[in-house]
Amino acid sequence: MTRIAAVHGALPPHRHTQREVTDLVARTCLPPGADRRVLDRLHENARVRARHTVLPLDGYRALDGFGATNDVFIRSAVDLGARAVRGALRSAGLRPTDVDLLMFTSVTGIAAPSVDARLVTRLGMRSDVKRLPVFGLGCVAGAAGTARLHDYLLGRPDDVAVLLSVELCSLTFQRHDASPANLVATALFGDGAAALVALGGRRAVSGPEIVATRSRMYPDTEHVMGWDVGSTGFRVVLDPAVPDVVRQYLADDVREFLDEHGLKPKDVAHWVCHPGGPKVLEAVTEVLDLPDGALDVTWRSLADVGNLSSSSVLHVLRDTIEQRRPEPGTPGLLLAMGPGFCCELVLLRW
Repeated sequence: MTRIAAVHGALPPHRHTQREVTDLVARTCLPPGADRRVLDRLHENARVRARHTVLPLDGYRALDGFGATNDVFIRSAVDLGARAVRGALRSAGLRPTDVDLLMFTSVTGIAAPSVDARLVTRLGMRSDVKRLPVFGLGCVAGAAGTARLHDYLLGRPDDVAVLLSVELCSLTFQRHDASPANLVATALFGDGAAALVALGGRRAVSGPEIVATRSRMYPDTEHVMGWDVGSTGFRVVLDPAVPDVVRQYLADDVREFLDEHGLKPKDVAHWVCHPGGPKVLEAVTEVLDLPDGALDVTWRSLADVGNLSSSSVLHVLRDTIEQRRPEPGTPGLLLAMGPGFCCELVLLRW
């Protein structure tokens, strides 16, 4: 079976309290003299204490249009991505030349050549390394990317595969946009990256084992989450119905998936859940009837760095490995949801 040899997170240098971000949003998104009580309430209820950004807060005022913003994305994504991959390979005891597949995912910027292509020479990878850039999966991509590495390694059990996620959500915040969706996004999302190293079954390594995966698309939910792309970049689509979709579908999918492996939700020792936001996490806890503390690592990640889109679930996985120290042989479930609307489940054995 595929094993996860290492997970490494990387955060940009600028760290701000939630209040500092809220004040910036009030200055740049609300009309002059507008009542900011709704904005303050949204940001307070997000349960985020602080976030990291690729630019100092004053730097966002200088961005002029999508082109300039995307240029910042490319430069910053390459720098942050290099840090994440180097850290993950170092933790796994591997070199860049050992990597056979590099998958890159982001939904907060675009590049051609892609960010993974720009990293091959910079990191000293082989010229025949396979690359797979992925765009559009959004928050689900950390889990989906892990699952796709597993699919690849089942057919190539001697290989090393790396998933790199870089999400610079601050670059998508829309100035002069006081819509509820934009204000909620500015309350939740932060910047960050993560890299995961997975090894095929013929390589002896310690670490969580990927037992199985499950992908699920939900009908008539394309409007729930995504981007409207325009001259100012990515304008968030975030329907208030997201928690309702979770309540409608998630429990049946999780129980059916676990049942195929002789497990029930109460048997899962560690839940590695994407921190979509308080209402989503409350819905997950409710429909799966999770015990107190089951999502503590996820809640802590949300508070410490915000929602990092696809990078977040990888940060939660890293923190689970390092802080919870799961008992060998116990099952875990990694899960995330995203645009589509969709869900990705990855069954782990520690």
